[in-house]
Amino acid sequence: MTEPPLFDLSGRRALVTGGGGGLGLAISEALAGAGARVAVIGRSDAADEAAARVGGTAVRADLSNRDGLRRGFEEAVESLGGLDNLVASHGTLHAGPALETSIEHWDATIEVILTSVFELCRLAGALMVPRRTGKIVTIASMLSFQGGFRAAAYSASKGGVAQLTKALANEWAAHGVNVNAIAPGYVKTPLNSHIWRDDPQRSEAVLARLPAGRWGEPADLAGAAVFLASPASDYVHGIVLPVDGGWLAR
Repeated sequence: MTEPPLFDLSGRRALVTGGGGGLGLAISEALAGAGARVAVIGRSDAADEAAARVGGTAVRADLSNRDGLRRGFEEAVESLGGLDNLVASHGTLHAGPALETSIEHWDATIEVILTSVFELCRLAGALMVPRRTGKIVTIASMLSFQGGFRAAAYSASKGGVAQLTKALANEWAAHGVNVNAIAPGYVKTPLNSHIWRDDPQRSEAVLARLPAGRWGEPADLAGAAVFLASPASDYVHGIVLPVDGGWLAR
């Protein structure tokens, strides 16, 4: 009997949060292109547009609201008829000096980037661990490795995502569930527009450090997402995979 192609996602049911914009849309398109059925969770019309583009289902949910998160997760899983893959790619950013960062902005950032990812992983794990199969991909950051600049809450939360990914891998690998992270570099998304669009001097400084010679595009994450969602990564657990144009190597 011939083994299925390593990167084939045919028949797999994938839930992508934040799938309406930036990285999430590119990842949704990549998973669908590899054969997965995709449900997109978002809180705006962009989620509906993304779902239409990938032939999937859109679920409206505010992931900063814990009740809304659980409802959205359950609705998405019901629409898919189960869950094989979770990609938690939603995010937020309150940029500014630490001394001007309010505790409200701190709490909001930790809630959206770290706490909601833990809850989504916990809900997904509750389905995957008993079945002894499933793949979870979180989205870390260059700031999971570095302190960043004028983004203390974001850096702290993305550092937490990296460690959470490793912790869950330690618990669930023996149960057939893979938990890994992608760490995007400097990618042209709306979240980073305060740099690449609004701050030419800093944008040029970033570019000067990139061995690839260009800022990343959301589609640059497609291969990593399909790899970590597919049978090709069956023996990969707890990694934080940089897709950064060589940023960390310089």
